[in-house]
Amino acid sequence: MHVKPIPAASYNPRRQSRLLSRGDRLKIIGILLAAALALGGCATSQPIHEVVEAPFDLPVGKPLSMGEISKAIVNAGSSLGWSMQPTAPGRISGRLALRTHVAEIDVEHDTARYSIKYRDSSNLEAKGGSIHSEYNRWIGNLDKAIRSYVQNAGG
Repeated sequence: MHVKPIPAASYNPRRQSRLLSRGDRLKIIGILLAAALALGGCATSQPIHEVVEAPFDLPVGKPLSMGEISKAIVNAGSSLGWSMQPTAPGRISGRLALRTHVAEIDVEHDTARYSIKYRDSSNLEAKGGSIHSEYNRWIGNLDKAIRSYVQNAGG
């Protein structure tokens, strides 16, 4: 048997190695994209993050009054777009409305520690102790701001 060599000018490895048609490749890409979106949708829901009895990092010998701490917490929330309203000594109600999303929280504090607790929300897919991941990001930002504002108020 005689094998005829393929001339170098006419050899095209891309043409020779096509196993899937263009239509088949597009179907596979579509299936992979749909799977990625379905899995990505699951990742937006997380357990509700609450800050529980977090200590204030104040300099030694520089205590703050309840009023000074309340004011620092209100200013911290306001700086991030939260509407903050003192409702009782050591208790502040917060509300953040962004586009169609609303989060409502309670911040409870004394002169040594504070807690941020989920109260209610709309359009954040809250159910069964889980919520949209954006809520947790907002609470993380608020937590950092409270720490910073209280620390700066202390000296």
